[in-house]
Amino acid sequence: MPESTRTTRTRTRMWRRALATAAVLAATGSILTVAPQPAHAALPAQSIADPVHYWNDVLQDIFRKTGGGPVPMTRAAAMMNAAIYDAESSYQLKWKGRMTSEEYIHAEKYAGWVEGPDEEERVIGRTAYNILLNLYGVNRPDKNAPDFTAYLDQRFRDRFGTDPTQGDLLDVTVVGKMVNQMMTARAGDGSDNKQAYTGDNRPGSWRPTSYPDMVDPKCQVDGDAVNPFWGQVKPFSLSSGSQFRPTTLAQYGTYENLVASPEYKAQVDAVRRVGAAAPTAATPVINRTADQLNAAWFWANDNDLTYKPPGHMLQATREVSKARGLSTYANARLFALVSIALADTGIAVRDAKFSTPIDLWRPVSAIREGGLDPQWKPLLKNNDGVNVNPCFPAYVSGHASFAGAWAGIMKRYFGSDNIAFDLTTDEPLAPVKQRHFTSFSAAAKEDADSRVWLGVHYPWDATDGLTLGDKVAGQVFSTKLRTL
Repeated sequence: MPESTRTTRTRTRMWRRALATAAVLAATGSILTVAPQPAHAALPAQSIADPVHYWNDVLQDIFRKTGGGPVPMTRAAAMMNAAIYDAESSYQLKWKGRMTSEEYIHAEKYAGWVEGPDEEERVIGRTAYNILLNLYGVNRPDKNAPDFTAYLDQRFRDRFGTDPTQGDLLDVTVVGKMVNQMMTARAGDGSDNKQAYTGDNRPGSWRPTSYPDMVDPKCQVDGDAVNPFWGQVKPFSLSSGSQFRPTTLAQYGTYENLVASPEYKAQVDAVRRVGAAAPTAATPVINRTADQLNAAWFWANDNDLTYKPPGHMLQATREVSKARGLSTYANARLFALVSIALADTGIAVRDAKFSTPIDLWRPVSAIREGGLDPQWKPLLKNNDGVNVNPCFPAYVSGHASFAGAWAGIMKRYFGSDNIAFDLTTDEPLAPVKQRHFTSFSAAAKEDADSRVWLGVHYPWDATDGLTLGDKVAGQVFSTKLRTL
C-alpha cells in the first residue's frame, strides 16, 4: 500500500475516533450534546476555489434578489464577513498555532485532536451559511421579507455536496460560537427602526421627486424615504455615525442661506450641464463625454436585480484579491475590513443625509423648482425606463462614500494606492462591462463622479463623500483586525 494511502486512512481513522470521543464528552456535559458524526468526504469539485469568495458571491445574489436600499446590505456583509474572519482566525489559532492579525470579536481555540477533512472550508462555510440564515432565511427578523432558506440550502449543497442539516462537530466546537457572538453583538443595534421621515417642505429641502413625467411609485411621499434613521444604528468601529460628519452644508446654517449662495448655484449649474438625460430648450447642450456616459452606467447599480453599490464593492474586492492571489486567511481579513468600513460608512452617510439641519434636495428639484429648466431630467432610470432619483437626500453621496471607504481600505491593506486592476459590473444598462484603473483612488473618484454624470448628485456630494469614506476606512484599519 502506498505511503500516501496509509496516511490518508490513518488520518480518517483518527478523525472518526476524535468525533466519537467528542460525542462522549458531549454526553457528559463537557460540550453541547451532539450525536456522533460521520467522517466527511472530500468536497465536490468547485469552480470557485476560495470559500470567502464563494460566500460573498452568495450574498451578492441575495442583494440582487431582495432589493431595497443599500445600507442594510452593508450591515449584512459586515456581519457575515466579520464572523467568517473570526471563524478563520479560530482555525488558524487551532491548527496553525497563531493568528497574524487580531480577531474582530473573539477567536476560539476549539476542541479537537486532529484536523478533519476540509476543516478550514467547513468552518468558514458553516459560519457564513448560519449568519445568512439568521439574516435572510428562516430566522430572519422581518418575517414579511423574502425567505431565502431554500436558496441558501441549495448553495450549501452546491458547495459541500451535503445538506446543511447534516450535523457537523464543528457546529458545536466553533461555528455556533462564531455565529452566536456576532448575532448577540448586533442585537438591538437600531437597524429595525421603522420610524417614518417627515421633511421640511422648504426650497432646498429634500422631497420625493415624482413629477408627471417622472413618476416613481416607490417614492411618492416623505414617508417613503429609505432608511432615514439608519444614521443612529450602532457602528461596527466608529464611536457614532456623526464621528466624521462632513461640514460643507453646515456653514450655511439654513436652507435660505444655502439656496441664495453662489456656491450652491454653481453646484446646481454643474450637474445641470453634465447630468441631464437629454437636451432641452433651456439646457440645449450636455457637456458629458462618451466615456463619462459609460462610467456613469458602469457604477450605477441603483435598481433591483443588481448587486447595488455594496455588492459592487465586494465584487471589486474579489477581482483585486483574485488577481493578486490572496490566501483564504488573507481574503477573510480583507473582506472583513472592507465590509466593516462599508457598514460604518453607510451609517455615517445616513447621518449626513438625515441628521443634520439641511437635508439637501436632489438636483432635479433644484433645477425644476428653482425655475432653471422645467423639462430637465436626470440620466438615471429605473427598471421601467423612468428617470428617477434614489429616495433620500443628496448630501452626501452614498456611492462616493462607499467608494472612498473601499479605496481607503484597499490602499492601506496593500500598502500602496498605485496598483493597476480591472473591474466589472452587473449593471444591465452599462454599455461597457469592464474598466481598467491604475489606482484604487482613481476607481473611487470615477465612482463618485459618476453620480454627477447620472444627474442625481452635486459635485460636493461626491467630493465630501470620498473624504468621509476615507476617514471611516482609516478608523477601521487602525482599530480593527490589526496585524499582530
